[in-house]
This record gives sequence, structure tokens and C-alpha cells, in this order.
Amino acid sequence: MKKTKPGSGPDGCKSGLPWLLSTRTCMEWGLEFRFVVAILATWRVAHLLANEDGPADIVVRLRSALGESVAGKLMDCFNCLSLWVAAVAALFVTRRPLEWLVGWLAISGGACLLERLGQKPVLIQSAAESSEGDLDHVLRSEAVDNQGKPELKHTVRHFH
Repeated sequence: MKKTKPGSGPDGCKSGLPWLLSTRTCMEWGLEFRFVVAILATWRVAHLLANEDGPADIVVRLRSALGESVAGKLMDCFNCLSLWVAAVAALFVTRRPLEWLVGWLAISGGACLLERLGQKPVLIQSAAESSEGDLDHVLRSEAVDNQGKPELKHTVRHFH
């Protein structure tokens, strides 16, 4: 058993101080804790950049300034942003190259899973069955009639 100085806690931190204010560095925290924190931080930053206006509309102004450039398109894609944010967050987990590479992808994947958990579920419904005369109609879009009921509009695509 490891001996600790009198007045120090079981984790080696000074007693009486909350764990967050301890003298330990972030690399002394457990790997699992750093990994979970990196996933949460990646989700938060990527969600802020892709889906929110930000404080004082800073993010929306940045997105507007970037316009249709590559960086502007990147700002609209949560999954793309999570990759770039996770690359930095992976340094919080490890500094070893191979572990960083795997951690980078895992952190981005975890952030993407969190993003999906927060979305409305996807409902898959079968399309209305076509008759023999509708064989040329391969693309369908759903519209709402004046009574609020869904109706299928057929787009005719003839292949020669």
C-alpha cells in the first residue's frame, strides 16, 4: 500500500480541496475520465460551431463570413467538425502517436453518437406500392395536401 503524507487524500491530492482544484495535472487523471471528458468537450464545441449562434451571435457571424468556402461548408457539418475538434481533444487523452490516432477517431465517433442521441428518431415507412403503370415513376417526394394529410407526388423519370 502506498504511504501518503499526513493530511493528504487517498488520491494523493491535498485533503480539503475539491478534486477539480487539486494540484494534480490533467495527465494524472485516469484514462477513462480523460476519454469521457474529451468526448463531451468535442461534442460541445462541434455542436456550438455547427448548430448554435453562440454568445452575442459570434458563431453565426463567423459562419456568415466564411460563406460557401470550404471552411464555411465545414461549419455546417457536425460530423466533419467533430473530426477536427477531436484531433485536438485526443491530445488531452494521450500524446503517443498510435494511441492518439485511435483516440482521435474514437472521440469523434463518441461525439457523433451523442449527437445522434439528441436527434428525433428516424421513422422508416414503406412507400405506397406501385402498379404496373407506375414503373417509370422511380422518384417520389412527399407533400401535404390542403387538409394536412400526406400525399405522394410522382416525378416521372424515363430511361432510354
